[in-house]
Amino acid sequence: MISDIPWPDASRRAAFEGWIADIAPAYGLDITTLCAASADASFRRYLRIDGRGRTLIVMDAPPPLEDVRPFVHVAGLVAAAGLTAPRVLEADTAWGFLLLSDLGCSGCLEALQRAAPVEADRLMRRAIDALLQWQQGVPAVALPAFSEALLRSELQLFPDWCVEREFGVVWSAAETAVWQQICDTLVQSAMAQPVVAVHADFMPRNLMLCEPPAGASGQVSDAALTGILDFQDAMAGPLTYDLASLLRDAFISWQEPQELDWAVRWWQQARAAGLPVHGAYSDFGEFWRALEWMGLQRHLKVMGIFCRLKHRDGKSRYAADLPRFFGYASKVAMRYRPLAPLLKLMAPLSGQRVTSGWTF
Repeated sequence: MISDIPWPDASRRAAFEGWIADIAPAYGLDITTLCAASADASFRRYLRIDGRGRTLIVMDAPPPLEDVRPFVHVAGLVAAAGLTAPRVLEADTAWGFLLLSDLGCSGCLEALQRAAPVEADRLMRRAIDALLQWQQGVPAVALPAFSEALLRSELQLFPDWCVEREFGVVWSAAETAVWQQICDTLVQSAMAQPVVAVHADFMPRNLMLCEPPAGASGQVSDAALTGILDFQDAMAGPLTYDLASLLRDAFISWQEPQELDWAVRWWQQARAAGLPVHGAYSDFGEFWRALEWMGLQRHLKVMGIFCRLKHRDGKSRYAADLPRFFGYASKVAMRYRPLAPLLKLMAPLSGQRVTSGWTF
């Protein structure tokens, strides 16, 4: 019930009550069923409500902390691409309230965490199919562009929040120079990649396992059976970004032979589909290097974000996954000579002191 839902202030509560009362008749909403559905690492939260024999989702995204307009825009692009995502039924962009279709409660992450290897392979192949359709069907030109400035600001989250705030380490001028060189290397690699539509958080936690729509005739594709969430930050950006996010996730990890198998499958299908897997990336080894370097940029950013969530926003549970990310970062830094200096910077934080490894 609305009376059971906490609100930050009386004005927002009153605005919501007025909005939901206005749209309730059109959708047969039973306001007494309103309850919390989920929250995420941002300031958004989601409520579930019954309406004419189905459930719907309310997004509560308070301005100026959140802006629902990018979500509304990208939702339209995703639908036009034939993918499954929450449909925007009603929107009050001024107050940050959306009424959305409900993709259910069957999350891909939870399914993968309990799946046997054969089933996990099937689910990940389904996710790869959805990613390929996203990259083919969502027009990059309709999205804001990744920029060098954005990539650098994301990387800066690592020293600001993980190194200094979480571990209390202050780098010397020489260490800072090493860090800047690593940033230059990662940013140059990312900016040199072909550009596609990038979800920017394409990971199992943001994917749902959906049932074929009622009344569907014929076979429904695996891509259409994968529901896609949390796409409001989509951009036009590096080819490998989303695949790196999927294969080296924040909440579940895989052995490298399995990562390589899925990456090869994506690479082969992408070439057949006409995605820009050309030039240097027509060689899988070079593509894999670019993917690993892109993943490292993302992992350094995410470590900073997780520490910021802990220290600024009081959401400490995310920091528990820092060891997973130090493991990802150490593996990549150990493998490539230009990135090897990162190992010494991370050693006081991760406790992992590496004296030798593969370098290319």
